[in-house]
Amino acid sequence: MTKVSLPPTNAFCPQALFLYGTDKPDGRPNFGLFCWFSYYWDTELKVMACIGGDKQTKDQIHRTGVFSACMVTERLLPIADYLGNTDGYRADKMEIPVQIERGAVLPVPVLADSPWCFELEVINRFEMDGGEIYHCVIRNVLADERLSDEKLDLDERMRLASPVVTAGIQRYFSLNSHSIGAWGQWKHLREEGTH
Repeated sequence: MTKVSLPPTNAFCPQALFLYGTDKPDGRPNFGLFCWFSYYWDTELKVMACIGGDKQTKDQIHRTGVFSACMVTERLLPIADYLGNTDGYRADKMEIPVQIERGAVLPVPVLADSPWCFELEVINRFEMDGGEIYHCVIRNVLADERLSDEKLDLDERMRLASPVVTAGIQRYFSLNSHSIGAWGQWKHLREEGTH
């Protein structure tokens, strides 16, 4: 294998996609699409998440200190792409047919159709030049009960979860490495009326 030097990039380094759920001050839910999400260990499993730029989600995390992170699946991808490519400050952003429930432990919105949702409490926030990193305690995981059924083999449970990943090449991929869409492909979902 011959190697070449490249400028900083995360191309070909897949990252899972999550819809972060927060409540606006009037109680209406808002979801944004993010992939700067990972895990760390500090006496227990914890989460680190990063949000760059001005975002409705960031404003509400500052205000409440809590949010949900709902795993994006192949089935949820059109809605996730729309939510990630529609300005969170638009008053009508959430006027789409999506079923929203409440967290079991924290006061956060969660997506009913996501098979794996973290309820997260921010314990540290680090401001940078253009973004912020949040260290979070996992207060609860709401999961499709089939994913905890150890009678099903792991391959079957991963097929049931069907998480979507992305990389720095602006495409979405299934876990079998097949491209399943481009960033922004569904950004006009609400206007087109296709759900």
